[in-house]
Amino acid sequence: MTGKRILVLLGSVTPPGRMHRTVNEAAQRATDAGIAAVEVLDLATVRTGFAGAAPVEGDETAGVVERLRGADAVLFASPVYRGSFTGVLKNLLDVVPVEALEGKPAGIMAMGNTRDHALGVERHLRDVLAWFGVIHAPTAVFLSAADFEAGAPKAEAAADLDALIATIALLVDATNAAGRVLPLRPPSTREG
Repeated sequence: MTGKRILVLLGSVTPPGRMHRTVNEAAQRATDAGIAAVEVLDLATVRTGFAGAAPVEGDETAGVVERLRGADAVLFASPVYRGSFTGVLKNLLDVVPVEALEGKPAGIMAMGNTRDHALGVERHLRDVLAWFGVIHAPTAVFLSAADFEAGAPKAEAAADLDALIATIALLVDATNAAGRVLPLRPPSTREG
């Protein structure tokens, strides 16, 4: 095992289906291949608070933030909701401190019913993640209904996700080799 830790942040709150299966199988393949220890955090299974609101009973936000801090890289996975990424993922990003993601390699995986929705999640999520100063993988993965057969991703779709995870792992190596990576956000947006 390489010692790298990649956290897949699954921003879907629907009952487990194709997206859950796809990211869990990809995480297992990457872990088994020794690319990285890949863990899936399903946001449907944790209670997170809302930015600026009173704490919710059983709030697990601090634990989620610590898991983000402890990861060497993050793969953000979201279905297309209203032409963008999900509210549960946006809500979490609204409460995550900048330093939990700043300078961290990240990738994006999205899923929609048709290819017509291919850029909705990526476009909006890249904007938000750029504000955090993450180091983006140059490409993202978008899967549609055509990429599945009997609920399982077809070989090419699975290979695309495997390649994205491998790319994120390479970005971890590159940032570690470079030492401190300069924040990618303009100085005017830095907190403090």
